[in-house]
Amino acid sequence: MSKPSAVVIGAGIVGLATARALALKGYAVKVFDRTHKAVGASIRNFGMVWPIGQPGKLYDRAMRSREIWKEIGDDGAFWYDPVGSLHVAYHPDEWDVLQELHAAFSDERPVELLSAQDVADRSGAVVQQGLLGGLYSANELIVDPREAIGALPGYLQEKYGVEFFWGRCVSYISENTVYVGNDEAYDGDVIFICSGADFETLYPEAYAAYPLTKCKLQMMRIAAQPDGWRIGPALCGGLSLIHYKSFSASASLQQLKKRYEAEMSEYLDWGIHVMVSQNGRGELTIGDSHEYGLTHDPFDKDFINTMILQYLRSFAQFKDSRIIESWNGIYPKLTNGDSDLFFSPEPAVYVLNGLSGAGMTLSFGLAEEATSFL
Repeated sequence: MSKPSAVVIGAGIVGLATARALALKGYAVKVFDRTHKAVGASIRNFGMVWPIGQPGKLYDRAMRSREIWKEIGDDGAFWYDPVGSLHVAYHPDEWDVLQELHAAFSDERPVELLSAQDVADRSGAVVQQGLLGGLYSANELIVDPREAIGALPGYLQEKYGVEFFWGRCVSYISENTVYVGNDEAYDGDVIFICSGADFETLYPEAYAAYPLTKCKLQMMRIAAQPDGWRIGPALCGGLSLIHYKSFSASASLQQLKKRYEAEMSEYLDWGIHVMVSQNGRGELTIGDSHEYGLTHDPFDKDFINTMILQYLRSFAQFKDSRIIESWNGIYPKLTNGDSDLFFSPEPAVYVLNGLSGAGMTLSFGLAEEATSFL
């Protein structure tokens, strides 16, 4: 008997994760992408697989995704580093939040509350002056998104027989058939649309019924550190504490946010919080900012990059701080606080989208859940 067929539209991390999940369920999978390689938000991020930021069932989904990233990395597809994360505190209210998070997380998550000296022992990159301590989590895993997303199609093709069709824009879908221009048609028993920030090409009227917007972020990359120097865990300043939903477990968080609103309102206006990850070549990825709207100008704002760098210097220092690249990325976001968007605009056609910047963290687990009914 021949395998059932599946078509996935979009070769970013959501589409790749969906292709894997469908292949594991016995489908013959074809993936279509309008570009000749992935160039969207999936390669324009920190490469952080970030369970610490996820609450409740999303934490379980993130941990499942982490297992899959590690499994594929262990197969030799790409470099990864299970280095963990380190949030640092320089103000008493930040330290209060970290202590409360440690108390809230410690029964279920591998977290450690570190003194200033402990932080120094864990990372030589953390600024020691004024440091009160830090919260270390062992769960976080780093990949280089450009390398990992670039390697996954070959891995999926070799291991599961997934076929990739690059430079093919699917223009419409009708009765279980996807059409590429006027000349190509491909049937699928199921069709998954994983088109990221493109709400306009396929089923725009269906997308319009959901509370979707787009987020533009700005990021930079610092040169490879000399002599193989590593920063240790991924690093986060205090501003990151008000960014992730899981940190609402701290009773003091709202008081911390009020201080930031009074003292650092311009950072909150541009959605800036500052984090650092290090790839296998020793380069550092830093960022980021958050601007919301359905249409964004293509130009980076220099003052945003300057603000990111100024805040970065308050908690991290490096052997080489030269900026070698800057860029922006755009990803879909649900404005009602939901973590993902999954709906069917017509029979056997499914849209999987709206991961709100957590695609690297959640996609593999979400794809398994979203295809579980098949």
